Amino acid sequence: MSQSYVHGYSDREAQRLADQAGTLTHLIHHDSVFPKNSRILEAGCGTGAQTGILATLNPSCDFVSVDISTKSLDSARTRIHGMGLSNVIFQQVDILSPNISLGLFDHAVFCFVLEHLADPVGAIRKVMQMVKPGGTITAIEGDHGSVCFHPESEKALLTIQCQVILQERAGGDACIGRKLYPILVSSGLNHVTVSPRLVYADAGRPEMVTGFTKNTFIAMIEGVREPAIAAGLLTAEEWNKGIADLSRSALDDGTFSYTFYKGKGIVP
Repeated sequence: MSQSYVHGYSDREAQRLADQAGTLTHLIHHDSVFPKNSRILEAGCGTGAQTGILATLNPSCDFVSVDISTKSLDSARTRIHGMGLSNVIFQQVDILSPNISLGLFDHAVFCFVLEHLADPVGAIRKVMQMVKPGGTITAIEGDHGSVCFHPESEKALLTIQCQVILQERAGGDACIGRKLYPILVSSGLNHVTVSPRLVYADAGRPEMVTGFTKNTFIAMIEGVREPAIAAGLLTAEEWNKGIADLSRSALDDGTFSYTFYKGKGIVP
């Protein structure tokens, strides 16, 4: 997509996306199954972390996965090749380009993409033009305002807010999840449905503590340290304190929860 990706394109970010995808596969994608022999557009595939899951769940479907970043696409191709999947074609495309034409699809998917766009409704409408009537648009997004953790501290909350602010300044919305229903409806989709997908981690679920609390969420917040300090949102000392406090939620007496939202609508 043409808007700025606040998380950057580092190898660490690619690994974070992989950790997120692996940890949340069942929660997010247990119902990401399409009719056999469907042609599906994945808009904004990034490094292919979600692509691999979708293509594996739908072996008889053909995917066209697009992204604007050549570096991300190189990583995605390597990932999909390593998984032995042959039902994905990658293309370098800005889905917001006025002259884009990728043909017609049976369905389309946005996975953690709309949050980075200044005009998510416009992006959905653009993709709707490439989906056959009666086909579906699926969108999956998180919401940083849904974060709930123990023990909570003001400094930890401020570090999270830094990412929310930076993403807003880049033209995105880190709290878009709660708005997914009205966004899909405003796009002109019919029969829109949205369901919350709650992530919860405590010491009794060590795989979630490691995979989500540490390697997905805290790693994401840590990734904006330098721009947050450079923007004067927090001092280095305040930042370090906030991350230390946030990391307490990953200890044996800590808890962490976050809500994702998955929506779907039918193209008229």
